[in-house]
Amino acid sequence: MSGVNLSGIADWTHTLNMIPSLSVIRLPFCSLHSASQSIADFNLTNLEILDLSANVFDHSIASAWFWKATSLKYINLSLNNFYGLLHDALENMTFLKVLDLSENRNTDHYLTVTGNLNKLCNIEIIDFSKSSMTGDIMMLLPQCAWQKLQELHFSQNGFTGALPNFIGNFTDLRTLDLSNNNLNGSVPNEIGALSNLIYLDLSYNDFSGMIVEEHLADLISLKFLDLSSNNLEVVMHKDWFPPFRLEYGLFASCHMGPLFPAWLKWQLDIKRLVISNTALVGNIPDWFYSTFSKATRIDVSQNQINGSLPAQHLDGMAILEQNVSSNKLTGSIQRLPRNITKLDISNNSFSGTLHSIFEALQLEVLVAFSNQIDGSIPESMCKLKNLDDLDLSSNLLEGEMPLCLGTNYNPSYLLLSNNSLSGNFPSILQNSIDLLFLDLSWNQFSGSLPTWMGQMKKLQFLRLSHNTFSGSIPAEMACLTLLQFLDLSYNSLSGVIPQELSNLTGMIEAGINRIITVGYSITHGNITDYITIGSQFEEILSIILKGKQRSYGSTLAYFVGIDLSSNSLTGAIPRDVTSLDALISLTLSSNHLSGTIPNKIGDLQSLECLDLSNNNLSGEIPSSLSNLTSLSYMNLSYNNLFGRIPIGRQLDTLNTYNPSLMYIGNSGLCGPPLQKHCSGNGTIIPDHHGSNRQELEPMSFYVGLGSGLLFGLWMIFCVLLFKRTWRIAYFQLFDKLYDRTYVFVLLKWSSLIGNPTTK
Repeated sequence: MSGVNLSGIADWTHTLNMIPSLSVIRLPFCSLHSASQSIADFNLTNLEILDLSANVFDHSIASAWFWKATSLKYINLSLNNFYGLLHDALENMTFLKVLDLSENRNTDHYLTVTGNLNKLCNIEIIDFSKSSMTGDIMMLLPQCAWQKLQELHFSQNGFTGALPNFIGNFTDLRTLDLSNNNLNGSVPNEIGALSNLIYLDLSYNDFSGMIVEEHLADLISLKFLDLSSNNLEVVMHKDWFPPFRLEYGLFASCHMGPLFPAWLKWQLDIKRLVISNTALVGNIPDWFYSTFSKATRIDVSQNQINGSLPAQHLDGMAILEQNVSSNKLTGSIQRLPRNITKLDISNNSFSGTLHSIFEALQLEVLVAFSNQIDGSIPESMCKLKNLDDLDLSSNLLEGEMPLCLGTNYNPSYLLLSNNSLSGNFPSILQNSIDLLFLDLSWNQFSGSLPTWMGQMKKLQFLRLSHNTFSGSIPAEMACLTLLQFLDLSYNSLSGVIPQELSNLTGMIEAGINRIITVGYSITHGNITDYITIGSQFEEILSIILKGKQRSYGSTLAYFVGIDLSSNSLTGAIPRDVTSLDALISLTLSSNHLSGTIPNKIGDLQSLECLDLSNNNLSGEIPSSLSNLTSLSYMNLSYNNLFGRIPIGRQLDTLNTYNPSLMYIGNSGLCGPPLQKHCSGNGTIIPDHHGSNRQELEPMSFYVGLGSGLLFGLWMIFCVLLFKRTWRIAYFQLFDKLYDRTYVFVLLKWSSLIGNPTTK
């Protein structure tokens, strides 16, 4: 009854229990909510196969009713939210052959296994993949089943520990998938005894040490081998002849160099080969492309391979995807395989033109940034109907974009920055309604921005900086409601900033859509791989933020900003820009903007960078700026601002090296961190004759001291003059003090000179 909605039937287990002859129950995707019903008189004693996958069970797995069916041989509970201790539930399942608990991920609780599953002596297949399990699972496998186990799927969990030596006793094992865990230690040599093993995946762990011939000695059935992303060194003798014929050989980030592994030339059945970041040095060997003529995917990126790609062989290959990026390859690109769909040659020193590349009519992804490709973009580009991602950044391209009249060119990503391309805004994009990312920065494009840009409804990143675009910013740009980054800086744009830009809901926290990614999914049978071919973001997409160039790379999807700096824009800052509360950076510097800073600028709670410098802004700095708790860089210098500078919270921590620099060039401002003090009403206390307040402070101290002494003596004189009794008492006290002083001095003097009358 797969896919039948049974969510309204609460007593479904009791209904099944009324049919004691049932041996097979399959209820996947039935929206069942609970399997913890209590059944007093259990009748399903003949049940052997149970499939309850892809329901919405969200309770302890030990409380489920089906553990009473001790006759079960096959259980599929995948794609649920079961949690709790599994050992107790499996205690009596002595006939069980297949146990599938994959993709049980409860957000609050974990599915755990403790003790020894020593009663599962007939178990053949265990699938715990993607279930957030932890512990040393290999030590829990029952010894009585070692020679019956056929498949172990433990990927994408938190399993720890090392592979035990007794792995060599799993003589019937066909699949061992331990990828994406926290396993460590060395790979035991005993794994090489598994002659029935077809699929071995140890990738994305912390394995270390060497892989030598003994590890692979008897793996005569091996078709899939993935050792990627560990700390392994694959060392084989140059004359070693492998006993297997791989179809998938994945060794990313293993140390295999400096020479190309000679044993690979016997892998004539390879469909996918990944030897990226493996410390390979030198030329690609002559046998490479003839040996892998059947391969559909080859990745040799991030090595130190030099030389050029072969002029022959490539055209006749079956290859669909090739990645040779981040090497030292030179020369021109020769004729490509006719069916190639994805090509990454970035970060090399390829030269020549694009003509031969654009003859590959099935191209979907072309990443060629950071090379020395010159000439113009040929009109043959118009024939590439499937070209979805094109990155030609940082090359030597020049001339105008092809017109492609009558062609609906509709890419998702177009990156052409850092070239010498010219002409108007490319009309080829007029029907590009699926465009997500457009970067034309650092070129020589000119003319006005077309109003039809508003038709690119899916656009999220628009970067047109460092060109010579002129005219006004079209109000139709406000139709780009998914836009989260807008960079029009360093052009010759004029006019006012359109008020309609406040309609960019992609810059509002409630409406932001973080889907930017560059990659593609490939499926080979039951193997699905996701390959990112967008590393160019980390290389070329740097953004001016906090006064310096910053590269965003993989965090790009979380960056929201507007940069209209270094143009000739006039008028006021739109008041409603403060509604774009997801903005991280707002840069409007070096224009001719006037008016005041919007009072509600403190509503931009995500703002980290604010630069309004070098404009004609006036008025006071809004006190709401102190509400920006994320602000780490601000520049309001060289405007006509006046009044007291707001203080408090984040503002007091900005630019601690010299905080006055962010206010310099505003003669009407006062208060810390400036030296100009404010009066009670917030205006500057004037300094006459231009004297320095610090120089006047010592002088005012002495003047005040002298005035105080004179005033005190005058008060004493007045009291003695007009108060007779005080005057008599004063002079009597003075006479007594005089007499006592006279007698004391006389006696002291006599003792010193030795007068005999005193003896």
